[in-house]
Amino acid sequence: MKFQQNLLEYISNSLITANESVSIAESVTSGLIQLSFSQMPNASLFYKGGMTTYTLPEKVKFLNVNRIEAKENDCVTQNIADTMALNIAKSFETDWGIAITGYATPVRNSGFKIFAFFSFSYKGETVLSKCIELHPKTQALDAQLFYTEFILGCFKSELNQLMISS
Repeated sequence: MKFQQNLLEYISNSLITANESVSIAESVTSGLIQLSFSQMPNASLFYKGGMTTYTLPEKVKFLNVNRIEAKENDCVTQNIADTMALNIAKSFETDWGIAITGYATPVRNSGFKIFAFFSFSYKGETVLSKCIELHPKTQALDAQLFYTEFILGCFKSELNQLMISS
């Protein structure tokens, strides 16, 4: 598995230049975003770690997700992604938190659709919160890889905006 090297280098250089750190909370991507960050040059200077919480009890226990909302929505809402991003950053004491929750296969709980919610937090505030929808015939690994690359691209854009405004 190979990630876009120029994208990884841009994110790495931007975080090092800004002297900022990041942590990641994943569900549907099951560690792929964390893997991509571990492949960045000098990752240990800005990437503090992350966690994969695949089930409701772990999301509640480790990321302080609302149990009732999670149970009613199979742990897949924009608010849950926002909460995951904010709380992973708080737990790891990082500037940025990245989170994703969703579906890589079409199942009854997803209305037989493939989609995910992701969120970026920055210094305790949600700065980007979106939904990605894919074709229902997308293979699970392809969905996970697409989500990961899409999030990396969005994160690059957020970092670029931050650099321009400072």
